[in-house]
Amino acid sequence: MRYLFARVTFAALVALASIPSTASTAAAASPERASVIDIQYRPVHGCSPVQAVQKARWAGLRNARVTNITPRRVVVSGRNYRGWEQMSFANVRGCPLLRR
Repeated sequence: MRYLFARVTFAALVALASIPSTASTAAAASPERASVIDIQYRPVHGCSPVQAVQKARWAGLRNARVTNITPRRVVVSGRNYRGWEQMSFANVRGCPLLRR
């Protein structure tokens, strides 16, 4: 019986100790502070056409321009030393090359 009483007392003590810590954490995120963070931080979710053209130019395409944009890929066309060529980039962050 003594061990049961000790466990219940310890559980109540832990529960009471955690209440002030959650209240201070919730109070730290005020609405004014959240709006400032939202304005300053804008994540990029897809491949921008400008970044796709820059990667294509770096890979050796001249006169590179975006010819098609779908939800899955961005197609860039241009010329290299052999003639006309197309490069496909995934429409995700970082613009990974799908095929050349």
